[in-house]
Amino acid sequence: MSTKKFQENNWRFNPEFKALCRAFLSCKTENEMANFLRDIGTLPELKEWSDRLEIAKQLTKKRSYFDIAEDLGVSTTTITRVARFLENGTGGYGNILNTNKHHGIFSHRERSVSMRHKSN
Repeated sequence: MSTKKFQENNWRFNPEFKALCRAFLSCKTENEMANFLRDIGTLPELKEWSDRLEIAKQLTKKRSYFDIAEDLGVSTTTITRVARFLENGTGGYGNILNTNKHHGIFSHRERSVSMRHKSN
């Protein structure tokens, strides 16, 4: 096991992190990924990760922090954190959001939030 600290300047090269990335890439179906995520994450962690992706989606649609916080039941601090990574992160959110947009992958929440705001 690596004894180096997991820090901003070296996290990408950490052998355990690289193995985790390969494990994610080895999942071939949504069900395999869901099972793997459930085994490595607690339910609160899975909820937090899911919320953060949804926050990123909503921010790219120019929704207000207040509306996002109200709809998802998250703090504006969490929204600010996601916004910071959207703006100055490594591009992970943008890559995933663009891929999903081009492949038409929309969650039930996205459709319901989108429909609700179109009717307002």
